[in-house]
Amino acid sequence: MPQAKKAIIIGSGIAGLAAAIRLSVQGFEVVVYEKNAYPGGKLSHFSKDGYHFDAGPSLFTQPANVQELFDLAKEPMAPYFSYQALPISFKYFYEDGVIINAYTNNDLLADELANKLGEKKSATLNYLKASKKVYDHIATVFLNHSLHNKKTLFKAAIFKAIKTLRFKYLFKTMHQVNASYFTTPQAIQLFNRFATYNGSNPYKAPGMLSLIPHLELSEGTFYPKGGMISITNALYALTLKKGVQFCFNSKVEKIIHENNKAIAIAVNGKTETAELVVSNMDAYFTYKYLLNNSLAASTILKQERSSSAFIFYWGINASFPQLELHNIFFTKDYPKEFELLFTTKTIMDDPTIYVNITSKMEPGVQAPIEKENWFVMVNTPANIGQDWTAYQQQYRAAIIKKLNRILGVDIEPLIEVEEILDPVMIEAKTASYMGSLYGTSSNSKMAAFLRHPNFSKQMEGLYFVGGSVHPGGGIPLCLKSAKIMSDLVAEKYTN
Repeated sequence: MPQAKKAIIIGSGIAGLAAAIRLSVQGFEVVVYEKNAYPGGKLSHFSKDGYHFDAGPSLFTQPANVQELFDLAKEPMAPYFSYQALPISFKYFYEDGVIINAYTNNDLLADELANKLGEKKSATLNYLKASKKVYDHIATVFLNHSLHNKKTLFKAAIFKAIKTLRFKYLFKTMHQVNASYFTTPQAIQLFNRFATYNGSNPYKAPGMLSLIPHLELSEGTFYPKGGMISITNALYALTLKKGVQFCFNSKVEKIIHENNKAIAIAVNGKTETAELVVSNMDAYFTYKYLLNNSLAASTILKQERSSSAFIFYWGINASFPQLELHNIFFTKDYPKEFELLFTTKTIMDDPTIYVNITSKMEPGVQAPIEKENWFVMVNTPANIGQDWTAYQQQYRAAIIKKLNRILGVDIEPLIEVEEILDPVMIEAKTASYMGSLYGTSSNSKMAAFLRHPNFSKQMEGLYFVGGSVHPGGGIPLCLKSAKIMSDLVAEKYTN
């Protein structure tokens, strides 16, 4: 029996785990090297004094991407992972006192915007119908196939997708598209927020990003039992079931190549050879440090980095029945917030605040009885050397002031547990250059085509997955990046 080809994966983020499953199913002997002591990358978890916190991504959409991995591995998902649909995706709080429940039923959402804002019901339904059409005819091509491989593009019916792509989705901004459907600043702001799902600016990003609301509001928003960490735990368990080997606390030092082919890595003082190498590390760091190719690394930096985040993990000694799992407290001045995020790269005195509370779904499990675990996040610029210690105090004060005002409660005395995560820490823990959550932003018409491909054009046997490469950041796209990579590998190595 011939010996299985070996594949090395650098990094065990969500895309790395998905890549490991897919390559093992293809018959590769897979070894994953991870610098941390745990899998999951950004999708990690910690506990303190009875409070449990998902440390990174907190929104779960498109569970079919997870189901697909179990189906591929011929394993039932139920023993590993379960989830439930949410009737309300987000609850939005505005400074003028308006509160919007973003229902995942389109008719209910249209009624909500009509009753609370006076938006025509037909406007909301037409917008969501258009969002679905853009996703079905365009995103399914751009997000599921390599944009840098002629064979897969030919299979992907790219020309049909481009024909469907109307002028406004390429040449108008996301904000302009949203403003063409809605008349109130609150509704426009609500739909502009979806640009932050890949760390972008709705006043610059192309209208094509208006496909994002379809995923959350039409396909649905879900809660994974046990919190987001259950996704990591389920996929890690599945990789072990498929025979994948993990080497934790193992920082890869170098990708070794000969004659323009990746042949090995240097790690733990040894050289480990493989038929192919997959980097789940930020593409910039891969070139800069593992390939010692400063020129290629600098080319990646020509693309604008996505936004980052400052997160406060608060154990709250109280319960707030008026809050949902996902809550947004909007700033009054959204254009200013994005100007600061991407142009001046400084702090917003009244930032938009996201509060995620998993104890809403599992009271007494995620936090002690009658208490809540608050994941409190504000978008920040990518790290360019700002004084994050000073910013921490400013953000904390601004957040507490805003929440006090809108909720009518003094929050600070209720905080009995506190941890933080800033852009510098994000970079250190997850090898995300400048702390950018999504690699590069989508603030240009060509951003989707400029993202690094899922393979190296110069080096045979080197592949890429994760948020810094095509098709982008966020759990669904990271999982899709692993599929695109594995399709490319299958085309080359198993056909």
